[in-house]
Amino acid sequence: MKRVAILISGRGSNMTALVEAAKAEGFPAETAVVISNKSGAEGLARARAAGIATLVIESKSFGKDRAAFETRLQSALDENRIELICLAGFMRLFTAEFVQRWHGRMLNIHPSLLPSFPGLDPHGQALRAGVKISGATVHFVIAETDAGPIVMQGAVAVRGDDTAETLAARVLEIEHRIYPDALRLVASGGTRLDGDICKTSANASPDDSLISPSVI
Repeated sequence: MKRVAILISGRGSNMTALVEAAKAEGFPAETAVVISNKSGAEGLARARAAGIATLVIESKSFGKDRAAFETRLQSALDENRIELICLAGFMRLFTAEFVQRWHGRMLNIHPSLLPSFPGLDPHGQALRAGVKISGATVHFVIAETDAGPIVMQGAVAVRGDDTAETLAARVLEIEHRIYPDALRLVASGGTRLDGDICKTSANASPDDSLISPSVI
């Protein structure tokens, strides 16, 4: 069973989904610790309520010295014997050196179908582009933001009356479904990296067609 650290900066909704999934019998990963770079993060209380150890490493006190922050973070990860990291709304960029150290062992989730709409306001980007399908992506972290080998994606249809807020709400439901499944896949050894591509042992969903809009 893989020991996982979940890194948060805010409410921790994806953290909660991961923690709940890990309680299931036979799940190949356990949440060893939840670490936040903000003492006021709502997710810390959620984690404690679930019986998970928490730790705060305030990034603000390190200023722009990312390497010093990462040294403290790495010490905490070592102390907790962490094997996999899941970023769940962690709002701080890592240095290339830290990312390389955790290559193939650090996951992130982004609310778009990457490589489309990386960065800020992905739902607004999607609506302005007029796409008919959007969704979420779980990927391995590399030095480039919102990039890296894709582990799993989930999609929703974009409705004609959607706002960024209504689309975000539906995509969030997808995030809560695919992040635990992606962690299960990685922790059980069901993935391998082939250059920039993540190959998986899992098959496509039997209901693998999503067409939008639907014409009757």
